[in-house]
Amino acid sequence: MDKLIPDPPVPPLHLDIAADAHAERVIDSYLNPKPAQPDKKPPPDQLFTVVEGVDAESLLANLSETLASANAMANDLAFDLEDSRRHVALGLQQLIELGLLLANRALDVIDPR
Repeated sequence: MDKLIPDPPVPPLHLDIAADAHAERVIDSYLNPKPAQPDKKPPPDQLFTVVEGVDAESLLANLSETLASANAMANDLAFDLEDSRRHVALGLQQLIELGLLLANRALDVIDPR
C-alpha cells in the first residue's frame, strides 16, 4: 500500500555531528567559562613590576629592606635641613619607620621565628 505522505528526508549524519559539537561548545561556554587571561603587558606609565608567583614572605622581606633604605636616606636628609623642612623630613622618616614596623610584624605573622 502506498503512503499518502512520504517520509521526511533523513539529514546527513555529518550535519548532526557538527550541530551536536556546536551545541556542546555553546553549552560549555556558558556552564564552564574559561577565566579571562590577564593582560601581561604593563601599562606604558608603569616602570617597575613585581613578578607573579612570588610568595608573601619574599615580598614582605623586600618591602622591609626598601623601607629601611628609605628610612636611612630620610634620616640623613633631615639632619642637613633646617626648621620646618627638617620637621617635614623627620615626619616622613617616622612614616617610613611605621611602615617598616608593619612589614616586620606581617613577616612575623607569616613565619614566626
